[in-house]
Amino acid sequence: MGALLPLAGCSLLSPMPSIELAKATAGMATVAIGQGPTRATQTVFHDAALPDRVCIEYNRSLSLPEFVPALIAELRDHEVQARVFEAGVRPGDEACPAWVHYQGLQQWDKPPLSDQVRPYLSQATLSLHDAGGRLMAASSYRSDDATLGLGKWASTRNKLAPVVRALLTGFEG
Repeated sequence: MGALLPLAGCSLLSPMPSIELAKATAGMATVAIGQGPTRATQTVFHDAALPDRVCIEYNRSLSLPEFVPALIAELRDHEVQARVFEAGVRPGDEACPAWVHYQGLQQWDKPPLSDQVRPYLSQATLSLHDAGGRLMAASSYRSDDATLGLGKWASTRNKLAPVVRALLTGFEG
């Protein structure tokens, strides 16, 4: 009990409580915007048996470094193993019973409460093909479809989550 006595009177007081409140509010708003609403659109789904593993055709024209890791993580959450291959060098049908092609558009803007310009994923389209190249499913994301445009600052993974779900199940909701 004696060891706790020196701590009993400790407190941290800011000389400017309104500034501290503003900083905390800005931090919470940034987190809320980062989790902004996203949804899948333009989904096409052919009722085919979905594979438990896919190959992802790497697209060098989309230079958003977190895109492929986010896509792999979302596929893994749906118990689909994924590996990446260079465009035009797809492994054989045994190794890749299905493959995913993606396209995306990266844009730059200033997030709310920031004066730094940063990139964000504004559009993405995923298509799932069988080993013979036939389309099994496709789905898209567009940032201007998000409520009040707040979804554009969501993480790439949050944007891809509903698209991957729609790609694998056919349900956009």
